[in-house]
Amino acid sequence: MFVKFIREKKSASIILTIFRLYLGYTWTIAGYEKVTGSFDATGFLHGALSKATGEHPAVQTWWADFLTHVAIPNAEFFNFIVSWGELLVGLALILGIFTTFSALMGAIMNFAFLFSGTVSTNPQMLLLTIFILVAGRNASRWIGLDRWFLPKILNHKSTTNNNEYPLN
Repeated sequence: MFVKFIREKKSASIILTIFRLYLGYTWTIAGYEKVTGSFDATGFLHGALSKATGEHPAVQTWWADFLTHVAIPNAEFFNFIVSWGELLVGLALILGIFTTFSALMGAIMNFAFLFSGTVSTNPQMLLLTIFILVAGRNASRWIGLDRWFLPKILNHKSTTNNNEYPLN
């Protein structure tokens, strides 16, 4: 019943737009500061590794192995994808374009930060993102560029009906 509401009702779409704009603003600001500043994730990555020890580690062994063998040796690449990923996810959510994909990429970043032992606003952002992901097309159907772009991209023949377009 609740899933049907957030996936189909215009009133839910308006609430989801508020979530989208908040998340978009948060991601855009974080990404912009990193892109225009001198962002270096190396300290963060080493800090996460330090949380992988002790009786009740905040960072699990498998994630610490990923950080050690993949992320730290490729810190320059991660500096780039985190900075630009945050900025682009934020802008896409604000504009309501490729909303579901952008929300998914934001959720992946939130999970990566949580796996690294950083709580901050990540749980809140992740929860709001889950609503957007469950809502699918309704998160940007009425207020967002997806209303016009997705039917064209997916080459859907019945774009004259504004109540429907592909993607569930």
